[in-house]
Amino acid sequence: MTREEFQQLCRTKIVFLDGATGTNLQKAGMPTGVCPEAWILEHPDTMMQLQRAYFEAGSDIVLAPTFTANRIKLDEYGLVDKIEEMNHQLVAISKEAAGDKGLVAGDMTMTGRQLAPMGDMGFEELVDIYKEQAGYLVDAGVDLFIVETMMSLNECRAALIAIREVTDLPVCVTLSFNEDGRTLFGTDASTAMVVLQSLGADAVGVNCSTGPEQMAELVREMKEYANIPIIAKPNDGMPEVVDGETVYRMTPEEFAEEAKLLLEAGAGIVGGCCGTTPQHIRAFKEASRAYTVPKVSKTYKRVLASERQTLEIALDAGFKVVGERINPTGKKKLQAALREGQMDMVMDMALAQEEKGASILDVNMGMNGIDEKEMMLKSIEIVTQAVNLPLCIDSSHVDIIEAALRVYPGRALINSISLEKEKFEHLLPIARKYGAMFILLPLSDEGLPKNIDEKIRIIHTIMDRALELGFHKEDIVVDGLVATIGANKNAAIETLDTISYCHDQLELATICGLSNISFGLPERSYVNTAFLTMAISRGLTMAIANPSQDLLMHAAFASDLLMNRPGSDIRYIDRMNAFKEAQTGENAAAAAVVMTPGEKIFDAVMKGSQGSIINLVKEGLDAGIVPDDIIQKHLITAIQKVGVLFEEKKYYLPQLIASAETMEKAITYLEPMLIKDDAEEKATIIMATVEGDIHDIGKNLVVLMLKNYGYRVIDLGKDVSAECIVETAIKEHAAIIGLSALMTTTMMRMRDVVELVQEKHCCSKVIIGGAVTTQSFADEIGADGYSRDAAEAVHLVERLLGK
Repeated sequence: MTREEFQQLCRTKIVFLDGATGTNLQKAGMPTGVCPEAWILEHPDTMMQLQRAYFEAGSDIVLAPTFTANRIKLDEYGLVDKIEEMNHQLVAISKEAAGDKGLVAGDMTMTGRQLAPMGDMGFEELVDIYKEQAGYLVDAGVDLFIVETMMSLNECRAALIAIREVTDLPVCVTLSFNEDGRTLFGTDASTAMVVLQSLGADAVGVNCSTGPEQMAELVREMKEYANIPIIAKPNDGMPEVVDGETVYRMTPEEFAEEAKLLLEAGAGIVGGCCGTTPQHIRAFKEASRAYTVPKVSKTYKRVLASERQTLEIALDAGFKVVGERINPTGKKKLQAALREGQMDMVMDMALAQEEKGASILDVNMGMNGIDEKEMMLKSIEIVTQAVNLPLCIDSSHVDIIEAALRVYPGRALINSISLEKEKFEHLLPIARKYGAMFILLPLSDEGLPKNIDEKIRIIHTIMDRALELGFHKEDIVVDGLVATIGANKNAAIETLDTISYCHDQLELATICGLSNISFGLPERSYVNTAFLTMAISRGLTMAIANPSQDLLMHAAFASDLLMNRPGSDIRYIDRMNAFKEAQTGENAAAAAVVMTPGEKIFDAVMKGSQGSIINLVKEGLDAGIVPDDIIQKHLITAIQKVGVLFEEKKYYLPQLIASAETMEKAITYLEPMLIKDDAEEKATIIMATVEGDIHDIGKNLVVLMLKNYGYRVIDLGKDVSAECIVETAIKEHAAIIGLSALMTTTMMRMRDVVELVQEKHCCSKVIIGGAVTTQSFADEIGADGYSRDAAEAVHLVERLLGK
């Protein structure tokens, strides 16, 4: 199936996928703890019967049962040497079931290992793992790909890049979202759509984790930015425990009635996930006959994205500042830090610019004495953990820009692409491959344009080629190419004319580097500010500038106000009120600008500054702070504050992990200095992902947090039997057993642990967590507590232990 054929299919009908596989196979006798793919190959008729039933119910596409048939997961069952054979055979089962009734999608998902810095896997290693499975699925004859049940946006990107480097078949991607509308890693639905469709996905959507009604809002969020079909594959409501079994209570008719909301919200590709059956698909298909095919918008928006935030850039909306500070040019302290491999200053610059009002951060690592590519990749890792702003990738070298775009977990802006042969011929296709927006710099191999006519000719040449490659005008931001007024008296006028032409005639966004205009002049800030206000009045969209320059920033907000741009009055008032408050606070605290050693330690944990934490701890010890006080008064206090921010959705998983690892590093350094007092030693906690489940990111985070609070944590890993968990708890005199499960097919193993604890007269209390679990489920199985996330797990443990 070609990509155009897939899009044509989506234009002509509401496309139906299949329903659940795992829950139906369990009903058919598949036990937990086995490799699902191996069991299916031992019972091919069961799988074939289920998929034939889906086609008879109205499915147009079924997913081959290759969900976890990747190298990492098969290796855990000792089956990695059969990976090619298994993928081929599993697809063959589905193709036989399909016959001429429909299509077969190669199904792929997470590997169970996490990308760095959350885990130990490198991006290219993950791409290679996905490429291997994708190659086998192409050879087996799948018609398209569906990458599903994803929680990490960058893992989605790795899978999509991998498949695209193997084949040009259609690729669909769906993610699972928590109750707050974000993935475990903090990505919202709009951002997922923006990033993945720009990267070349043929459809993007949502599956699992919730029922149809709750999923409809996620579809609506995606619809706002979607230029491709939207997928919705909800569960049959939320699971409940009835007579010791996990059940889904919605009837097929109830499911179909509620699922109409998905069609009304804009989903054009639909199906079912956990708990749904062929009867659910049949009922949904019948209900859909009253609906027309949702139209896919062909109105394109200028939009950048980080992993956790989308930034829309309209021609005549609020002016945007691209923070310029993360650039070693002229910054001796930053140069020295980078040569030593220290990244804390980069993090501090990112945080400061976000606080001061930057909308985008420019990242440039161009300097002598370092490996620029390595430092660029490190900077992206650090900055994306620290802030939510999208990035502008800035380098003179094509290979460095490509390396950065490949790993960046968002949609970046490239600074820049000119008519110089190397960039024009090579960088445009790279930008297209990775879905980036780019700054069009009107330079050629002959140097600066001689006049505005030549500048306009260069702009058209680059723009026309970009449009030929599949870009849209909304993907292009033209650099006004500011020259120095001291050397060219018409520099400002020529730039302003360029901005006007791009805005009025071409409807292109524009950008400029402000500081060039005033080079060599006294009191440069006044010249820069005056020029900025003039440029905004001519249609300037954004500028590369230092957001710490209050005069410049105030003038930008005031210019928006005077031009009556949407919401500019409130933005200006809010900014000036905040500025007054900040000034008052600064004046009141003028004598306390220098932080104490303890405050520095607290601040480092809040920021996740792993590079500096040991030196700060040493500074604290030298100042006379005893090790126990560093832990109790500064480290613990900081991680508690981080936990509060995480609960309030002001911090997300990357920031939480960075802070927790910073604290862990400090505690590891201090531990040998602590006076041991067995009477005051904190309780032992056993942590495990239950049998049959090989997802552990949530569990690992709870382990890290609990260790940082001083508990003795024994992590048994994933896919752990009830017997092993309870025996270890008895042997180690554990006060708490913590259980994690991500899949509805394995959550009942938690009940097994609770029952075995009672049977063995184990004194440990049992707490549970994971995406599929709820407080009511904990009550049903007799667990002692339930937590939604790592921060809440700490509070739960302390409450159960009477802290």
